Amino acid sequence: MQKTENISNYVIFLSVVAALGGFLFGYDTAVISGTVSQVTGQFGLTTLQSGWYVGCALVGSISGVLFAGALSDYIGRKKTMLLSAVLFTTSALGCSVAFDFNQLVIWRIVGGIGIGIVSIVSPLYISEISPASHRGRMVSLYQLAVTTGFLGAYLANWGLLNFSAEFSSESPLLLKIFGTEAWRGMLGVETIPAILFFIIIFFIPESPRWLIVRGKDNMATGIFSRIYTTSAEVSFQVNETKQMLQSEEKSDWKFLFTPGIFRAVLIGSAIAILGQFMGVNAVLYYGPTIFESSGLSSGDSLFYQSLIGLVNMGTTVLALLIIDKVGRKKLVYIGVSGMIVSLILIGVYFLIGASLGMSSIFLLGCFLAYIFFTAGSISAVIFVFLSEMYPTRVRGLAMSIAGFSLWVGTYLIGQLTPWMLENATPAGTFFLFAFMCIPYMLIVWKLMPETAGKSLEEIERFWLKKK
Repeated sequence: MQKTENISNYVIFLSVVAALGGFLFGYDTAVISGTVSQVTGQFGLTTLQSGWYVGCALVGSISGVLFAGALSDYIGRKKTMLLSAVLFTTSALGCSVAFDFNQLVIWRIVGGIGIGIVSIVSPLYISEISPASHRGRMVSLYQLAVTTGFLGAYLANWGLLNFSAEFSSESPLLLKIFGTEAWRGMLGVETIPAILFFIIIFFIPESPRWLIVRGKDNMATGIFSRIYTTSAEVSFQVNETKQMLQSEEKSDWKFLFTPGIFRAVLIGSAIAILGQFMGVNAVLYYGPTIFESSGLSSGDSLFYQSLIGLVNMGTTVLALLIIDKVGRKKLVYIGVSGMIVSLILIGVYFLIGASLGMSSIFLLGCFLAYIFFTAGSISAVIFVFLSEMYPTRVRGLAMSIAGFSLWVGTYLIGQLTPWMLENATPAGTFFLFAFMCIPYMLIVWKLMPETAGKSLEEIERFWLKKK
């Protein structure tokens, strides 16, 4: 098997462009955290309605992943990313001018569809244009962009909240968006990166592996020639992809049920949904609310959340640098172990922290440790795993199935976290998250192969040998 030690600037450029979709994913997902209390107060929402305000976008995400893979297999990865950019833009504009809560929910669902689409297609595109020796690092650029989007949203929320206190304008609409109802500005600012993503997508080519599936070998060869340094490597990549396609069943859906591939789909779906029940999105969505419950002001809670976003992004950079050297599975073992300890300490704080005189700084430290271990493990590897563990012909479909599981879990956490915090208590909620880490680690340990350094075709052969 040929290996490529050097990575071209062209691959880096393509990966960064596709990863901008991850920034929108992160921003659209995280911006909600700073608006929950404002929207709840303005519209007089109940606990379950507050959960629905967060969860409605996730319903859109579930819808998006259901057709994202099939759509990208049909019209291509590039056009599907363009569609997601349009959805993000219209959602941000709609949220900023929504007349009532129902309209706000509708526009949040539209943005959620964009999240679902880009969560499948962007890492898929990156995995298909990256050499095997650098694929984990390149796909991790997507996760880095997601965490950058999180941080961008937290900082924008914090800044706009402070800005709104002094903002004045003769325009009633601007005064509402950036002054009296600051949550509108928080949601609407996403328009800027969404339009940028839409424009820059026009400057990248289609996935060469998708082109080969469509019989456009000459176009694929031209793109591969800009990725690999020698004609021998280009020919090898084209021929290996064609050989794997020729050995596969013609029916995409039927091929999904091939014993080894079906096993891979089940495992991918399991780690996708379990990852959501380990607490990360509860912290990212409801961090300010949780901090406020510990006695902080809304401004301080958004500042704390910004620190979480900073650690999230910084740790992702570290994971990006080592994921191809250390391997996906070792990152999971180390990170999930740290997550368990951090979650238990958070639960202890809420259980007996007041009687022991623990300060909110201790809670912040536990949350920062938890995010450090999460960002360096399950958050860094999940999209890498899902983007590289399925055959080319059905990669979009298989990723949609796994992505559906991921977003179902995300929706349930987004919808149920307020209820859990109120009825199961914060301590019970975080102890549950710690317990859910155990099956995740067992699945990765016993059932997942180490995919670092392997070509997509080698990984496919591994699954097909599993009867």
